[in-house]
Amino acid sequence: LMTQPPFAREHVDRYRASNGADGHIWTGFDSTGHFPCLLLTTSGRKSGEARTTPLIYGRDGADFVVIASQGGRPAHPGWYFNILDDASVEVQVVADVFAATARTATSEERARLWPLMAEIYPPYDAYQEKAAGSREIPLVILSRT
Repeated sequence: LMTQPPFAREHVDRYRASNGADGHIWTGFDSTGHFPCLLLTTSGRKSGEARTTPLIYGRDGADFVVIASQGGRPAHPGWYFNILDDASVEVQVVADVFAATARTATSEERARLWPLMAEIYPPYDAYQEKAAGSREIPLVILSRT
């Protein structure tokens, strides 16, 4: 079981406590960034427990777009395996909490949306280079249900 780093848990707690006022914009590890974040809550595929992860997001029309990068590590993050098992998720964007369906982008969607996400968070390109030997990093589309 991959446990969340303390900074991610604290981010989730601050975000929820403030309805996103503290946490919607993440300043990055060096505090100079300006990255919009949402909270994605999935059902643990083994535990069945709710698991919440703060993720940088982009928009594609009414949909939200997130990247299963895990910093370019060789394996997909746990939340990604959770959505493959159960696509029904909960999303919080600032104070808006809603049910959504998560799906992996098609290769055409990924080709179109990856540059948008790399513009929002430039390290994604480096993460994909780092992961290239082991996996293609999934781009995930979250649609309000």
